[in-house]
Amino acid sequence: MCRGGAFLNLQIRPGPSLLVLLCYGQLLPCLWIKDEHSLDDFYNETKTKIFLQFYDQTAKVVLNQLMEATWHYVTNITRKNQEEMLHKDMERSQFMIYFGTRACLFKVAQFQNQDLNRMLRKLQNIDKAALPKDELREYNELLADMEMTYSMAQVCLNERPCLSLEPELEEVMATSRNKEELLWAWQGWRDAMGRQIRTTFEHYVELSNKVAQLNGYKDMGALWRAAATLAEPTAYMHRTLHRHYGPELIDLRGPIPAHLRGNMWAQSSVNILDLVLPFPKKIPEDVTKIMKGQHWKSEKMFEDSEKFFTSLGLLPAPPSFWKKLMLTRPTDGQEKCTEVTIEDLLSFFHKMGRIQYFLQYKNLSIIFCEGANSAFEEAVGSVITLSASSHKHLLNIGLLSLKHQDSEDEVNFLMRIALEKIAFIPFGYLMDLFHWKVFDGSIRKDIYNQEWWNLRLKYQGLWPPVPHSEEDFDPGAKFHISAGVYFLSLVLQFQFHETLCKASGHMGPLHQCDIYNSKIAGELLGDALKLGSSKPWPEVLKMLTGESEVCIKALMTYFIPLLNWLVTDNMQQGDILGWPDFSCSFEEKDTDKVTFLNLKLDPNQAKFGFWVLLALGFVMSLVVLGLACRLHSLEKQSLTQDTEIFSPLPNAYFLGRAMEPARLLKDSGCCWASALS
Repeated sequence: MCRGGAFLNLQIRPGPSLLVLLCYGQLLPCLWIKDEHSLDDFYNETKTKIFLQFYDQTAKVVLNQLMEATWHYVTNITRKNQEEMLHKDMERSQFMIYFGTRACLFKVAQFQNQDLNRMLRKLQNIDKAALPKDELREYNELLADMEMTYSMAQVCLNERPCLSLEPELEEVMATSRNKEELLWAWQGWRDAMGRQIRTTFEHYVELSNKVAQLNGYKDMGALWRAAATLAEPTAYMHRTLHRHYGPELIDLRGPIPAHLRGNMWAQSSVNILDLVLPFPKKIPEDVTKIMKGQHWKSEKMFEDSEKFFTSLGLLPAPPSFWKKLMLTRPTDGQEKCTEVTIEDLLSFFHKMGRIQYFLQYKNLSIIFCEGANSAFEEAVGSVITLSASSHKHLLNIGLLSLKHQDSEDEVNFLMRIALEKIAFIPFGYLMDLFHWKVFDGSIRKDIYNQEWWNLRLKYQGLWPPVPHSEEDFDPGAKFHISAGVYFLSLVLQFQFHETLCKASGHMGPLHQCDIYNSKIAGELLGDALKLGSSKPWPEVLKMLTGESEVCIKALMTYFIPLLNWLVTDNMQQGDILGWPDFSCSFEEKDTDKVTFLNLKLDPNQAKFGFWVLLALGFVMSLVVLGLACRLHSLEKQSLTQDTEIFSPLPNAYFLGRAMEPARLLKDSGCCWASALS
């Protein structure tokens, strides 16, 4: 942002490719200021429109080149593609500095046109481009290196083949009920990923805060805010896991070991539905098994997700999308794949929702080509999944055979949705909260891991299944630099869902709604998406839902049958909500580390260090002894010479005593030395 004229003193030096672009765009002569007295005349609304039109023309070229380079990198992670992406990102940053600093010169307060005001203010926020060039490149490289480490890390054990996170390790966490195997996968991933990026992350925090400060904020965490926690589902899950794994692993009054939630990060618990199903005799149909039995392919999953949006009267994906789409793992070794599962199908609906947002606002100025806010973008992607995962919709597309759900079936269904969505919220929030506290200095870098687990304990009731220390960096096991979107996006998607269901004419429980084929609901959604970020998000929310504030009522309405059942069941079982008697402190945990010279080391390392120090001490003793002998020899030679020199001289007096001059010289030497010094 233009706060205190922070950017006006920057020297803008576009690189060669940017200069070519500016020449290609035929930069208008009026953009160069020649006379201080012409400022008011130059920065009027008419000239502002010309300036912004020129930005639009050139930005499309610059951003398209960056997106192309980014696409090549994320679909084929190599150093060469990474370097090209970083190069294009640097060009984009130079471009943003060039136009952002000039946007600061316009007197926005004097303009009547509010759209121009909003466009200029958005253009003035140049984000990371505010960093000096060397630090900007370093910042981009830090992010890219952390992403590459996350994408390429593998876990290896003895003669077993090395496993990647997707899909092998995730499959172990989702399907295994063997506590030793779960622990091996959980710990192995944190060793392969978390520990590798700790130092990188510390430097990333420093540069992120500098970005925020250059943009007028106290720290990066000042931009990220949200909150949430839910206790009833966690208490129920606590009891059911205790029943399965036993008291030696699960303490009913304590937290749950983090590797038992069916997910590498315990951000979702849907994979352990079989363990926590409220009515185990009413086992839900296996939709993934049905999909595979019907020979679904990746292409069909995307086609069905697009078909849902077009049934609402919304836009189809352009041919270029289908041409560049990568659905399956390439045969040339690139790391990218899609699995035929209900989870991936719903993920496709989410992605197509994001793409629909892009398509709807594509005709706006490029300054407004983004969601009303980041939570809106996530919510738009997720709201359609609520219809797509409904019993009605899955039945209509042939993925379910049971035509009707009784009350027990509905509670089981809602438990699956809750395990996927509700369990995800505390994790998302604590990721944000951890970053906020790191950025503002509340969490020091020497206690990153301890405070991470204190947050996990507070918001999710989890702790590490084996002792961890500050040598570990468990937040890095889920590399995600978030921006405070999880809680808000969850609440918004249910708020959107309720509104669209009413527009579609749905009558009945909210969780049974499917807006498929409703043109009215589609028009309402499309009109909101067309606005992009051209209006403040409360205005967009009010236009869509009739409310200008985020409200949790729709979320609670959706889960009413499940919440009623959970409260009743927890009360009958006498469950205690929460875990008040526990905290996470690494100092209290027993570890196999020992302290040596103020360092935490393995016993063998400490023993080796002790013997090294002992050997060094012995060598130093010999050196000192040798020097002492040499000094004694030199002193004897010196005294002999002094005796020969002073022997003919008469006695001298020192402190009232008569003595030979040579003796006088020797005894009083220290006094002379003291006087001279």
